[in-house]
Amino acid sequence: MDFDTALVTLGFFAFCGGLIDAAVGGGGLVQVPALLHALPQHSLATVFGTNKLAVLAGNMSSIFRYLKRIKIVWKLMLPTVVSAFLFAFLGAFSVSLVPREMMEYVVFFVLIAMAGYTFAKKDLGLVHSHIQCGTKEMLLGIFFGGLIGFYDGVFGPGSGSLLLFIFVKYFGFDFLNASASAKLVNLGTFSAALLFFIPSGHVLWTIGGVVAACNIAGSLTGVFLALRFGSGFIRVFFLILLLFLIGRMGFSIFF
Repeated sequence: MDFDTALVTLGFFAFCGGLIDAAVGGGGLVQVPALLHALPQHSLATVFGTNKLAVLAGNMSSIFRYLKRIKIVWKLMLPTVVSAFLFAFLGAFSVSLVPREMMEYVVFFVLIAMAGYTFAKKDLGLVHSHIQCGTKEMLLGIFFGGLIGFYDGVFGPGSGSLLLFIFVKYFGFDFLNASASAKLVNLGTFSAALLFFIPSGHVLWTIGGVVAACNIAGSLTGVFLALRFGSGFIRVFFLILLLFLIGRMGFSIFF
């Protein structure tokens, strides 16, 4: 595959990844394998760094669109984002100490549980509850933000989908508000990762710029679909993505 063809292919997968990420999270499971295939001569760190640049750009574009339409619970989100940022930093430091195989098994079974619970609860995430954001809720936000942030720093795939489920299950958000809130947390985790990758030279700026532009286009499309069709659409999309993630992770673990 020549360079131009590889770049066009990367652009297509980046668009798809951005669309999925903006709606339900998990776009990295589409975009990272495409980058690995297109950049076999580069290290895993360079692939991850280039990917983080692209997803950060797409994430920021989707956040601005969501903020125009969605009322963010800032009292909850600010400590959650800060916690996610700090623990993503810590996760990157600890990447060599945590067995990736163990993380894969844990996340694989968590995804199965999430899919089963969401499918069984037909009304889950269809109605947005007004939460009383007190000390308990803020502490829960800090805990979950730190947990997902650390996971994103160590491993990463599916972190956006995990966040979406947490906001729906534990804070009473509908899927639309949960998707917007998850983007804010991922803004912190992606930024923390880039603080490692950029100074160490693990970002391909030209390829990253092209992939970022396509990711932004996909993100804007994903936000449009989410806002146009609402929580019911996101719920179905979320279940489809979970089945895809379970299948993909299951195949990589057991075969």
